[in-house]
Amino acid sequence: MNDPRLKRISCANSETIAPPAGHYSHICTAGGLVYISGQLPVTPGGRALADRPFIEQAQQVLSNVESCLAQAGVDKNSLVQVRVYVTDIKNWPLFNEVYGKWIGEHRPARAVAGVSELHYELAVEVEAVALARD
Repeated sequence: MNDPRLKRISCANSETIAPPAGHYSHICTAGGLVYISGQLPVTPGGRALADRPFIEQAQQVLSNVESCLAQAGVDKNSLVQVRVYVTDIKNWPLFNEVYGKWIGEHRPARAVAGVSELHYELAVEVEAVALARD
């Protein structure tokens, strides 16, 4: 793999959340953007919160996203796009409420998709793209 383009890709994991459970990195930075892998409501100690209320799962997911942003040296105001996956679209208003309090006035592009299931029987997953620091 001597492709020079690959040298411009930097991947890392946040030390403040659970390590990846598969063959991926929490974040990869390339082309001036930070790509955050899908974050699930898993505690820093690795406990999946499938037995916890949806609001608690949403708060944990956003905390994990924030940890990934911090690892990249940026914050929520650097977010360009956020993708949300929920297993019950009826939870969308709850997520939107938690998200609004978390994100504040910043309004990055966003997509929401209802999915049939997520890993560990969790109820929400969030992935995102942010501007990298200069």
